[in-house]
Amino acid sequence: MKYQKLGNSDIEISALGFGGNVLTDFFGSVDNDQSLKVLHHAVDLGMTFMDTSNSYGSGVNEDLFARLAAERREDIVLSTKFGYFEGNVCGTPEHVIESCEASLKRLGVDVIDLYYQHRVDPEVPIEDTVGAMKNLVTAGKVRSLGLSEAAPETIRRGHAVHPISALQTEYSLWSRFAEAEILPTCQELGITYVGYSPMGRGFLTGAFTDPKTLDESDRRRGMPRFAEENLDHNLQLVQTVQDIAASKGTGMGQIALAWIFASPFDIVPIPGTRSTKHLADNIGALDIKLTADEKALLDKTFAIENVDGARQPEHVLSTVDKG
Repeated sequence: MKYQKLGNSDIEISALGFGGNVLTDFFGSVDNDQSLKVLHHAVDLGMTFMDTSNSYGSGVNEDLFARLAAERREDIVLSTKFGYFEGNVCGTPEHVIESCEASLKRLGVDVIDLYYQHRVDPEVPIEDTVGAMKNLVTAGKVRSLGLSEAAPETIRRGHAVHPISALQTEYSLWSRFAEAEILPTCQELGITYVGYSPMGRGFLTGAFTDPKTLDESDRRRGMPRFAEENLDHNLQLVQTVQDIAASKGTGMGQIALAWIFASPFDIVPIPGTRSTKHLADNIGALDIKLTADEKALLDKTFAIENVDGARQPEHVLSTVDKG
């Protein structure tokens, strides 16, 4: 494993984190005991950066990470989020405090290492929200602050109130919208960019070819890029990943991660998995080097205009900060 500093902080994190959302029913039914074994194995392999939210499984995911923290607290950097639940966004100072207290209790810890605003509340000035988050730092309940799905101007305004350590949004070969403005803003301000769904919710690994194979409760069934009208085209793009993986003798998911690690920006991807084998594969991607030609081919193949379908359903995208 490789390690690095979390932006604008004295916290060291693994260069590859664990996205906890996969250990909820978002991708179908889940076994919490098995999930805990996967998390322990991740820590055994040196993965310290753990990502959850009070909205993942309506607090159930935080309960799971509490079980991990009870045994491995000194080995992990624990991040969680507030302010987004079932499509509703809230960033009032009162909600910030209440949510933090509830998360601390669920997680069974005295301090949260990284506390994100999950979605920006358009009705509350970001200065007020981050001001309340800053008070949590002062009180010793939170070590560092993050924003999620925030626009560049919002990031700048929040950062002026208190240094922002991390900005989390989706980032992968087929979700590159952050490259235009968000990533340069983070680089300028010394903010670590945390990329969720770095393997396109499994699509870029080659494991997905037919939406009918998904669990009935799997929310990917409602995502435009997985819809039948977009599927064949997007699978053609993934063929490039498969070809490069075959030539290098690696997994397709490893190529998707290696492409992120080749970025000039400070990006920490947080793939989630229910498989201990995939954990080792993901970490192995840190040592895979793409040639300049391979990276250029992937860049060209997955140019934004080449991907069919939005990254999320419209009702989810409507909650993303526009600045």
